[in-house]
Amino acid sequence: MNTEKLGKSRIMNLLAKFGGATMESRMRHWLQNPTKILMGSDIRAGQTVLEVGCGTGFFTLPAARILGENGHLVAMDPLSDFIDRVKKKVRDAGLKNVEVIRQDALNTGLEPASVDLVLLFGVVPFPTLPLNQLLPEMHRVLKPNGTLAVWLFPTTAGVPTSIRRSGLFTELARKNGVFTYRPVAE
Repeated sequence: MNTEKLGKSRIMNLLAKFGGATMESRMRHWLQNPTKILMGSDIRAGQTVLEVGCGTGFFTLPAARILGENGHLVAMDPLSDFIDRVKKKVRDAGLKNVEVIRQDALNTGLEPASVDLVLLFGVVPFPTLPLNQLLPEMHRVLKPNGTLAVWLFPTTAGVPTSIRRSGLFTELARKNGVFTYRPVAE
């Protein structure tokens, strides 16, 4: 699938506008506290974090605040409308530790072993992110002692089993609904 075209698609961006309203609702914040969910990933101040599929920034701003001024968050999404919205939120919040990019997670363009934590929150399973292509890229960008954190909503849909079976990651824990994994050494 050509995610470059997908990210610029008027239809996909129109759908994103409607979905974005739901993603930013007060009800969602009440039902799914983003900070509590993030704490399940063991995110810590000073880390370099890749957020795949940042959407409207539901997790972006809380993650950036947790990381602090010495941390760095790369918020990535293929949809230009989402990216524009998150860039504005980051700018309005005065956050200097966030880099918002429109990019395909199957080919991040990030340096190997450059990320402490990858957040896959609410983005898998998704047809444009097949695990057999996504997991090798996440393994490539994670530092050897890094963590892959996966939050699945509304169902796990066999994702944890697929991650374990990939041979690329070993499961560490499950906390606040977040599954965490360590990359297996090559």
